[in-house]
Amino acid sequence: MTKRVALLISGGGSNMVRLAESMTGDHPARPCLVLSNLPGAGGLAKARAMGIPTAVVDHRPFGTDRAGFEAALTEALEAHAPDILCLAGFMRILTETFITRWQGRMLNIHPSLLPKYRGLHTHARALEAGDTEAGCTVHEVTAELDGGPILGQARVPVLPGDTPDRLAARVLEQEHRLYPMVLRRFAEGDRRRIDI
Repeated sequence: MTKRVALLISGGGSNMVRLAESMTGDHPARPCLVLSNLPGAGGLAKARAMGIPTAVVDHRPFGTDRAGFEAALTEALEAHAPDILCLAGFMRILTETFITRWQGRMLNIHPSLLPKYRGLHTHARALEAGDTEAGCTVHEVTAELDGGPILGQARVPVLPGDTPDRLAARVLEQEHRLYPMVLRRFAEGDRRRIDI
């Protein structure tokens, strides 16, 4: 049975596009929805151009009411009956209540070699630490921020003269390779770790 995948974004959606492009042919999943918390997210237009249904649940009117925002998010998601959620640059921290609802069915990509550098500013932090390599991680989402089981990692060397932006661009290329590989295996029920 083909799995239905909802892709959650907050920005341009480059990882969302790569994931959606990968879900063709004999792939065990298909995109059923691209959802953003920002009405102006560039990825929404890209999704529509690819023929994928879109939805927006703007977090701003909810203020500090995270439960209200997540209830609206759940309603929008459930209307499309996804089997898997892929966070692809979705810049909202989700509560344990929401995560528990989707436990074991939600993936995220993070731009560091977890468990290093959870949270933001990962590339600058890697450079400040003098790391010789950086990379990205796909993991299952749990209530611990960027702390769920690791399903895949891709590494890139830190080069002399690197800036956070230069490093980020090289890591993003690997994100575009790694995330589709992990999603395909995950949709097949294979949770073994991939390292590239």
